[in-house]
Amino acid sequence: MKMPLVTIIIPVYNTEKYLRKCLDSVVNQTYKNIEIIVINDASTDQSLNILKSYASIYKNIQIINNQFNLGVGASRNKGLQETNGEYIYFLDSDDEITY
Repeated sequence: MKMPLVTIIIPVYNTEKYLRKCLDSVVNQTYKNIEIIVINDASTDQSLNILKSYASIYKNIQIINNQFNLGVGASRNKGLQETNGEYIYFLDSDDEITY
């Protein structure tokens, strides 16, 4: 039986201070059939570099890069357009999933 795909959508704007902890909490889940869509909302800090670093290690991370700051709602909607998952979870980039 194939496990259902879960999509986690994470809008990111200038959260370099919290982003690694957020991403670690997602990639270290015991459930592995996860696609992770992160939307960099035109961050001006090191958030995009952190995202690229994780995406180079974890092939289930997809980065969408907004050229202009669109806000959290529009960024989530962009992520929704790219989902393949049966279930969708929204996570803020300054939060984490505890397990």
